[in-house]
Amino acid sequence: MLAVLPVPLTPPDLLALAVLLLAWIGSGWVIEHPPPGRASVTRLMQAYRRDWMVEMTTRQPRIFDATILASLRQGTTFLTSAAMISVGGVLALAGNAERLDGLAMGVGLDAPPEEVLQLRLAVVALLLVYGAFKFVWSNRLFGYCAVVMASVPNDPSDPRTLPRAGQAAELNVRAALNFNRGLRAVYFAFAALGWLLGPWGLLAAVAVTVWTVLSREFASTSRGVLMED
Repeated sequence: MLAVLPVPLTPPDLLALAVLLLAWIGSGWVIEHPPPGRASVTRLMQAYRRDWMVEMTTRQPRIFDATILASLRQGTTFLTSAAMISVGGVLALAGNAERLDGLAMGVGLDAPPEEVLQLRLAVVALLLVYGAFKFVWSNRLFGYCAVVMASVPNDPSDPRTLPRAGQAAELNVRAALNFNRGLRAVYFAFAALGWLLGPWGLLAAVAVTVWTVLSREFASTSRGVLMED
């Protein structure tokens, strides 16, 4: 044990935690900064969002665009609520961490001290809280986008039309970027639950999560559809 820590962790625990954090941050960086010639779904969708705002300038009335934006905001609201409820559940479980002893023993592992289980659950809760903050900010940005969209002149020949549409597009892109960051935090919060089975359980869960996240961005059917344009 490493006695210098407030909660004793073994070297495998520290390694697994470091891998979790690096995988979370690293996968986000690769998705948002993909290699040349291999655009991620996130990057492809950014181009479609910008095209959407340009097409909006010629659409009368713009009820269709308002409906799409309202649907996007509903998604952020739902996931914010779900993340906050999940945080409450994780904190409640941390207060009764002894109930998790049987989980480790059921797979042939020694039950760790209660404070170690609480630390592991704290990592899950922190990732969920981060995700909730990102969903809230995404919702706010979609709201900004709605206001700017409403300020776009109805006349496509008005000199303010395309610049305002471009501003709305960039707000929409930023909102989606924060929404995706929130989703990744939730994915890795699920992976952090693997730590309840020990450091090797966490490493396995992180590997599966990284493969899932990156494959959806770089090798999914939806990406192939978007590339057909």
